[in-house]
Amino acid sequence: MGRLAGKVAIITGAGTGIGRAAMVLFAREGAKVVGVSRRIEKLNETLAAVKAAGGEGIVISADVGKPESAEKVFDEAVAKFGGVDVLVNNAGVGWNTASLGYMNTVDSLTNESWHEVISTDLGSAFYFSRRGIQEMRKRGGGAIVNVASVAGSQGLMDAHAYCAAKGAVINLTRAMAIAYAAENIRVNTLSPGFTDTPLIATAVNVHDDAVKPILSPMKRAGTPEEMAAALLFLSSDECRFCTGANLVIDGGQSCKYFG
Repeated sequence: MGRLAGKVAIITGAGTGIGRAAMVLFAREGAKVVGVSRRIEKLNETLAAVKAAGGEGIVISADVGKPESAEKVFDEAVAKFGGVDVLVNNAGVGWNTASLGYMNTVDSLTNESWHEVISTDLGSAFYFSRRGIQEMRKRGGGAIVNVASVAGSQGLMDAHAYCAAKGAVINLTRAMAIAYAAENIRVNTLSPGFTDTPLIATAVNVHDDAVKPILSPMKRAGTPEEMAAALLFLSSDECRFCTGANLVIDGGQSCKYFG
């Protein structure tokens, strides 16, 4: 307990899945948490879980793909809690948006779909990190964790904009890590494999016994709580000499070839 005691953490994509699990875990570990997502009803569910765990936090409805949203969120976080120490850029467009055409191949992606994925999955990391760095300088340092995907290092048959955005997130992380290390601002990436969240539920039934063997050599998907534990490590002082890393948590998925 207390691995984030005295810290203030902003977590985007906090309405469900990995973001919600991180909100609860970070709060249990002593952080004051600020959750961001588009759907206020889901954010309110997350905040209720935070409070049930004995934590303290606020939630803010915002479109993270717009630069003004980052300013709004940080302004409210600083006004409420006095500063920001940790930023988890977790929000993203995924297979839950497949019906909108966001996960298509290059030849079938519309300009609008391409820009929506890039602005949400990559642009948000830029907008929130830009303001986050300013606030962390005032605190003498901090930690940024960008959530990418194993798809950022491996190609997929579809989801081409998603692959492009997540690959860019990984390399943006490396560049930021170099630029801000001397200021005690660490920047790392978490790359999950298949995870049991609403993000992939419409595309893959991770509880199907016929599907489990292809999810990973462990024959299962990861859980939001397992990804949140990795985020906690990367955000905590236990990880103070780690920057520019890409921590892959995928049950060995990326170690084998899927035809």
